[in-house]
Amino acid sequence: MWNGARDAASSQDVAAWRILVLCEISNFATLRRHLGRPRADSLGVDVADRILSLCEGTRIVSAGRALVEIAFERENPLVAAAEVDRLRKTFLRPVDIDGEPYQLQLHFGVAVAPAGDCDDVRLTEAAESALDQARGQGRVVMLDLSRADLAFDKLTLMRELPRAIAEGEMFLQYQPKVHVRRQQIASAEALVRWQHPVRGLILPGDFIAVAEEAGEIAALTLWTLRKVIVDQRVLAGEGRDLRLFINISGLLLADASFVAEACAIVRATDAKLGFEITETAVIRDPDSAIRHLQSFADIGVELAIDDYGAGLSSLAYLKQLPAKELKIDKMFVLQLTSSNRDPLIVRSTIDLAHALEMEVTAEGVETPSALALLSVMGCDMVQGFLISRPLGFDAFRKFVAEDGHLAPGGTGHSPFARPESIWKRA
Repeated sequence: MWNGARDAASSQDVAAWRILVLCEISNFATLRRHLGRPRADSLGVDVADRILSLCEGTRIVSAGRALVEIAFERENPLVAAAEVDRLRKTFLRPVDIDGEPYQLQLHFGVAVAPAGDCDDVRLTEAAESALDQARGQGRVVMLDLSRADLAFDKLTLMRELPRAIAEGEMFLQYQPKVHVRRQQIASAEALVRWQHPVRGLILPGDFIAVAEEAGEIAALTLWTLRKVIVDQRVLAGEGRDLRLFINISGLLLADASFVAEACAIVRATDAKLGFEITETAVIRDPDSAIRHLQSFADIGVELAIDDYGAGLSSLAYLKQLPAKELKIDKMFVLQLTSSNRDPLIVRSTIDLAHALEMEVTAEGVETPSALALLSVMGCDMVQGFLISRPLGFDAFRKFVAEDGHLAPGGTGHSPFARPESIWKRA
C-alpha cells in the first residue's frame, strides 16, 4: 500500500463525500510484450506513485497487475471529478519507465457517495460497474450513488430475476475471514452478484430485496448453496478444506419447504458449509427460526449470527441459537479507534460471545490499528478490506494458495502486514 503524505483519515471529519476510483491499464498486454513480464507486473507501482504525487490524502492499493484502487474524501462530487480529470490528462503524456517513454492507456471508473449514506460494498460494486462502462465508452465514467436514477425499476428486476438465475448471470465472490491468533484463513463468506448482459453489474442492494418480494429468494439461495458446494470441493481437492458461508434471508427461516430442500442438498455432500443469519431474522419468527436453525446445525452446518448489534439484539433469543460464531457489525468496528463508546460495545460483545462459547468475527476491519485493538480485546477472527476485498473464485483460490493475508504491506503495524487498503466493507 502506498500512503499519502497526509493522513487521509483526518480529512473524513470535514469531507462530505467518499470517492473510489478504479484505474485500469488497458494496454497492459502490449506493454508486457515490450517490457517483459517482471517489469510489467510492477506497473501498478509506477501508476500509484504518480497518483500520490498529484492527489493529496489518497489511499492506494494495487488490486492486480493492471488495476489500481484509489480512495479519498472530498467536499463534493465536482471537486472529485476535477481531480480524476486531472489524473486522466496527466497520463495522456508518456510515462518514463526505466529511462524510456511509454504511453499508458488508462480507464477510470469512479463511484461517489455521501460519507454517511453509502454501504462500502455498494460503493465498490458501483466503481466496478463504472469501470465496465468506461471500457466500452472510452471515457471516465462516474456514478453518483446519491442519485435516484441509478436505482433499477423493481418490476423489471422481478421479471428478469428468474431468467438471470436460470441462465447463469449470477456469480459469486468470496471474502476471507482470518483467525487473528493463528494468522490463518479460517473460512470465507460467499457473496452473490448479478452481471446483467445489458445493464452490467447490478448491485445486491438493488436485487436481494427484490428477490424477497418476488418470491425468488429461495431459488437464488439454493443456487448459491449448490455453487458453494462445488467451489468448496475444489478447494478441498487442492488441500485447502475451508468452510464456506452463505447468507440466509430471514424469510427463509420460516419456510419449511426451503429448509427441507436445503437440508437434503447438504446431506448429499461432505462439503464444509456455514450459514450466516441476522439476529433480526430470528426475532421475526423465533420459534420456527430456532427450530430450523437447529435442523441445519444437526447436519453439520455451522451457524454465524451476522451484523450483531445493528438490529434489536435480544439476549433471550441469542442464548437459544445453536450458533458457533458471532459477527460484530462493521458500524462498531469502523469507529473503533475514533470513538469512546464503540470499543466498550465491541469488548463487551466479545466477552458475551465467549461466555456463550461462540467465536467472534469483526466485520469491516480496514486499518492495522483496528486490527491491533481487536487482537488485544481477544477477537477471534477478522474480515474486511485490510485483509481482502471480495474476490472471484479463481482469485480467491490464488489468494488462499499464496497466503495473501500475510503479503507484505507498507505500514508494518498489523500482525498480517496487509496493505491498509480503502475504507471498505465486507
